[in-house]
Amino acid sequence: MSDSYATESRLPGSLAQLRTAATSVVLPSMLKCDFGHLADQLAMLEEGGAQALHLDIMDGHFVPNLTYGFPLLEAMRKFTKLPLELHLMIDNPGPYLARYRDAGADGMTIHIEAVADPTEALGQIRDLGAEAGLALNPPTPLSAIEPYLDACDVILVMSVMPGFGGQSFEPVAVDKVRQLSGRLSAEQVIEVDGGINDQSIAQCAAAGARWFVAGSAVFGMSDPAAEVQRLTELATKNQA
Repeated sequence: MSDSYATESRLPGSLAQLRTAATSVVLPSMLKCDFGHLADQLAMLEEGGAQALHLDIMDGHFVPNLTYGFPLLEAMRKFTKLPLELHLMIDNPGPYLARYRDAGADGMTIHIEAVADPTEALGQIRDLGAEAGLALNPPTPLSAIEPYLDACDVILVMSVMPGFGGQSFEPVAVDKVRQLSGRLSAEQVIEVDGGINDQSIAQCAAAGARWFVAGSAVFGMSDPAAEVQRLTELATKNQA
């Protein structure tokens, strides 16, 4: 792992600072950006006040879709100083964690559905100096992740099935957020991913979520950076 990433992971503006700040954060999902103008898109978001970026890594096996790998992650790291949160929608994530970290990941979230026991992988992510997240899909009960909550910095509640953007929000996510919010420490954060819009972000913020992944809701607008700020303000207004 590059020394620069190890030493910079906890500096101001890091995911750790955002997690412990108790404020709402909207993370643009880069899956929906214009990859033909990647550097410009990243600069626009950074200059427009985005606080972190969300990258969906898909392997074509755990989910029926393929996205970007290490070269594109390295390019994003080169073009922006914003923290990069990786959502690893992949089977057997353990062997790849160190390489993702070295390529520029500031946080990595794995799926409870992808590993029999996430304890080792979550510990490895933290040992690498990154934020450790655990995600669960809409049909997965909270009981599946309860034994591992203490090993997590971030709990990602999926409000759509992973694999494709542009899906409709599943209200079961609000109930899960509400149940989780009373079980976590002040230093842990609940994140919601999928179908984020004005109504769903307000509902999830009121239930206790503080991080929100937005793809179509951001990049489907004429001014994505302004939309990040508007959604952030809406979440903050409704924050529990």
